[in-house]
Amino acid sequence: MRKIFRTSVCIAAIVLINSYCWAAESSTETEGGLCGVEVLAGFGTAQLDEKETYHPITVFVDFDFNLVPLTEKFNFTPPGLLQFTFEPFASYSYQPESNGEIGNNFLIKIGFAPQTWRLQPYFKGGLGMLYLSQRTREQSTQFNFNEHAGLGFHYYFTDDKKLAFTTEYRYRHISNAGIKSPNSGIDTHYGICGLSYLF
Repeated sequence: MRKIFRTSVCIAAIVLINSYCWAAESSTETEGGLCGVEVLAGFGTAQLDEKETYHPITVFVDFDFNLVPLTEKFNFTPPGLLQFTFEPFASYSYQPESNGEIGNNFLIKIGFAPQTWRLQPYFKGGLGMLYLSQRTREQSTQFNFNEHAGLGFHYYFTDDKKLAFTTEYRYRHISNAGIKSPNSGIDTHYGICGLSYLF
């Protein structure tokens, strides 16, 4: 769990440092608050010790909040997007048996490129919680926490950058944070895509 967190922090730091290369070309929003909504669908795969492969099909609804006005109060203006994402989600898994997940994630999204660019690559990472109806040997509890780290991009269809196609790879680790044993965790790899609308 600590290793994943350290890796996410390192990636975020690299992205922030790298983004200064384009500072002269950047353009940031000046208004805070809710700045966009994304509707995303993902297909995940994970290996279970006893029940073989686990395949969740997930719908995410992302509510993006612009953090730039907050950072500007500390004399820091990131050249790319910087957002807090509130992400409720629900999943259905058909393998190894029919079951579901429901939960919410709290994420930070950091852009690689100036906001003037039509293609917006980003890093996303954070924590969340979920209820998992599937009982597995790996997890003794059905209520769990999850960590996320992913890379993706927005491609804006229009010049005003209101509507975008979004695709993303995401890694998810499920753990109950040591509440009860066993707690070996479940690692899921996701392919995600959908549409994003910027206010």
